[in-house]
This record gives sequence, C-alpha cells and structure tokens, in this order.
Amino acid sequence: MTPTAKLRALLAGPGMVRAPGVYDGITARLAAQAGFPALYMTGAGTSASRGFPDFGLLTMSEMAGNGEVIARSVDVPVIADADTGYGNELNVTRTIREYERAGLAGLHLEDQGFPKKCGHLDDKEIIPREDYVAKIRAAVAARRDPNFLIIARTDARAVIGLEEAVARVNLALEAGADMAFVEAARTVEELAAIPRMVRGPCLLNVVRGGKTPDLSMGEAEAMGYRIAILPSLLLSAVVGACDEALRVLRETDTPPSSAGVPSVRERFRRWGADEWDALRTCFRDPVLAAEPAPAPVPAK
Repeated sequence: MTPTAKLRALLAGPGMVRAPGVYDGITARLAAQAGFPALYMTGAGTSASRGFPDFGLLTMSEMAGNGEVIARSVDVPVIADADTGYGNELNVTRTIREYERAGLAGLHLEDQGFPKKCGHLDDKEIIPREDYVAKIRAAVAARRDPNFLIIARTDARAVIGLEEAVARVNLALEAGADMAFVEAARTVEELAAIPRMVRGPCLLNVVRGGKTPDLSMGEAEAMGYRIAILPSLLLSAVVGACDEALRVLRETDTPPSSAGVPSVRERFRRWGADEWDALRTCFRDPVLAAEPAPAPVPAK
C-alpha cells in the first residue's frame, strides 16, 4: 500500500491520528518504532536542524529534500509542512509535484505572506482570501495521486479573528482541500468550536509553549479533530537533553559512563544495521566462497 493510501485508510478508520513531529531520519525512526501510525515533518524542526529559526528561510527544495529523507526512513505515512507553497500558483504547482515525488503522503499550505514565520509568533501577515484560495485550487489540480492529502492552513485567527479563519478554510474545502487547519486558537472554547464551525475534517497543531492551550489527545479527539500534529514534541526534548548533557560535561569534564547504556551495535540496529549487514554476504556464491584462494605465482 502506498503512503498516501495508508494515510487515507487511517483517516477512514475510527479515532484521531496522532502524528509526532520529526525533522530527520533519527527522529523519524524513533517515532515510527514507538508505534505511531503517521508522522509530521515539522518546518520549525527542519529549519532548526539547519541552524535557522522558523522564519521562512528554507527553500522548497530544502524542505522537499528533508521530506524525502524522512519518508524513505520509515514505513508509515508522513505529512509535511509546505509553508506558503513558496510563491504563487506556479510555485505551489511545483511544490505539490516535488513533495509527491519525495514519497510524502500529504502537506499543508498556509495563507501567510512570504517570508512567513512560525504560526505561534506575533506580527504575522496574511494574503487576501482569493490569493489563498487560488493556491489551494492550484494544489488540487497539480496532484497526480488523488490520495495525496492537501491540508488548508490559515493563520487568520491571529491577524483578523476566528470568524475569518473559519471562513477561509471553508472556502479552501470548497476549492478541493481535504482537511482544514486553523492555526493558533487561543482558548479551549475556540478549540472546541472549530470542528463544529468548519465544514470538513480538522487538524490540530499542538505546540509546546505556543499560543494554543495545552490539552490531552483524548480531549482533542472528543472535540472532533481527525489529526493532531505535535511538531515540538521531539525537538524540545532533544534540545533539553542536549543542553543537560553538555552542561554536565562542562562542569565535570567527564563524559557519561557507558554502564547500562546500549552498545554501539545496539544503537545502530535502530537504523537498520542488521538489514544492511545481511547485504554484505547474501550475493556471494557459497561454493566459490568455500574454495581456497589460488596459490601465488612465484616470481621468475
């Protein structure tokens, strides 16, 4: 089954899909091995992994390339951040084609001006309604796989208000988008109202330290959300763990003990070492391998 068909099957089933945010092959493998049925390629994490803030500084090709790394690292479908589509309808068309080619199962497009910024920062700018809806129409027309999921994201809540945000995603759904993503709701009441007001399935963005109030996945599911993405889950955990390990090394001048931790070999198994080791010998002829090496020819 293709990644896009897997994602559609998940959405057709009961319950809400939980998709942890990942940003490289390591975090992708860890999240898939933890048993999550889908993953989310976070734009903020992708930017951070290249040493940048989430200010729209990465190009489409950088984002699609990272999506390809993540998608080939796991057997579960990956939804990806596609920012603004990186331009107008022409750029959106190419973005869809490149993300599909990368093996991703879907993406979301937003209505911010370019360069954009993280949806949980202040002073965002949004484009006119018709410009946004035109991008959604272009995205729908550009996809080759009808199962490829197109998610319409709006940042209008922070700029104009919730009513405008809901109106925008409803127009996007009418234009062919598969799912709505209203970014940065401010209260639990707003979170609960969005799935009731939107005329289609909804995605919830759960950002640690963001503008949206904390809630459990069960609460989000009960509100009617179909997908919850958690872009900051692993990024914030990694930053905290790295800061602590570096602090201890600086203060003690002693690296962590090897006692009780997985060996190098065990760690490499997480990234497929056994599979790759099997390839070292499986193509060799066992008969030829058992024959003794020819004796060296004596020099004259």
